[in-house]
Amino acid sequence: MVDDDPGLLKLLSLRLQANGYLVETASSGRQALGRISARPPQLVITDLRMQGMDGMALFDAIQKQAPALPVIMLTAHGSIPDAVRATRKGMFSYLTKPFDGGELLQCIRDALRHAPVEADTGTDGGEWREHIIGSSPAMVALLEKAHRVAQTDVSVFIQSPSGTGKELLARALHKASPRREGPFLPVNCAAIPENLLESELFGHRRGAFTGATSNRQGLFESAHQGTLFLDEIGDMPLEFQAKLLRVLEDGEVRPVGSSSAFPVDVRVVSATHQNLEQAIEEGRFREDLYYRLNVVMLEIPPLSRRREDIPLLARHFLQQAGERGCKARRFSADALQALMLAPWPGNVRQLYNVVEQAAALCSTAVISETLIQEALRHRPEEIEPLAQAQQTFERDYLVGLLQATAGNVSRAARLAKRNRTEFYRLLHRHELEPELFRRR
Repeated sequence: MVDDDPGLLKLLSLRLQANGYLVETASSGRQALGRISARPPQLVITDLRMQGMDGMALFDAIQKQAPALPVIMLTAHGSIPDAVRATRKGMFSYLTKPFDGGELLQCIRDALRHAPVEADTGTDGGEWREHIIGSSPAMVALLEKAHRVAQTDVSVFIQSPSGTGKELLARALHKASPRREGPFLPVNCAAIPENLLESELFGHRRGAFTGATSNRQGLFESAHQGTLFLDEIGDMPLEFQAKLLRVLEDGEVRPVGSSSAFPVDVRVVSATHQNLEQAIEEGRFREDLYYRLNVVMLEIPPLSRRREDIPLLARHFLQQAGERGCKARRFSADALQALMLAPWPGNVRQLYNVVEQAAALCSTAVISETLIQEALRHRPEEIEPLAQAQQTFERDYLVGLLQATAGNVSRAARLAKRNRTEFYRLLHRHELEPELFRRR
């Protein structure tokens, strides 16, 4: 609960606690954001009119940080138009003051049915996402959204930088869907020559072109009643995009060299690291195809936005290296710290390569910081000094330090090259509470 009126905040929190809810309070929007970063809740209830960051600004920030997190707004009668606009932008609901306790409790019950679930839960016990490592708020929100959309049959578009694991997420979607017993077929559109793409996806008939000595089944037909994953869709030739659009609209495929089409039942999941909206503006990608593919968008956060997951991923990759004969079994504390603070422009793929190299060169059971820095040394330094950072970066930087040090202010201040007094001043400015980042 977020409100700058301490009396109302106390009254409402006591009422909710009396009804069995675990309530955490914040007296400002900034303080709330810090607490959401440290300990993600299942629901946020915020007042609209607050000093500093108001409820609307807080909602916008939550949408960027945890888009699946439901938000209920408390508003005065004169601010109803603002609240209505907020619900159109994705806010769960709003209540007009004064409201009775029963109305609030019912609204909370409704909202919690839509709240983010833990990353490893679900109707199937979590097996659908067993190969996706991560428990950060960003990944919990992504996986909750992915599990929800997997139950439908709409096309899904995965937008993320290279190296984040787009195919892993596509496979998880398939495993969580009613199509899980059908085939999952991935294809990299950038790896197939332009003149072979149509034959690869739609198949061909004997004699359709030189070298076509027999009928060949295309990937759409092979993926019947399953999922077809089209990776790097942004590299698909413009001429072929019209043919793909026709298949998606009609649900029928016509092989190269055939005069007739036949129906296929395929769910399409597509992905790219490119900015397709920019490609549309430049005339390199069809707008109608983009909206056909992008019914629901899933964005995998870069590794720099999910630093809490770095130790989990690194230990997982080290365990895999050990199964292949590497001696190393764990990281030193300094080595883990170096991993947590590296910029990771190559994301999870780069982390995997760094751990592989360090494990291969390690002659003892413990990987040292020196080995990690050796594997990272050719990477450009991208962590900005605090003195040059803008406000948003500064806050994210501080959150990253608190996560890396488990809320140890002395260690965090040393890493930032600031004295404790100045570092506490920075934390106070962003209303970040170190104790919330300590391991539980």
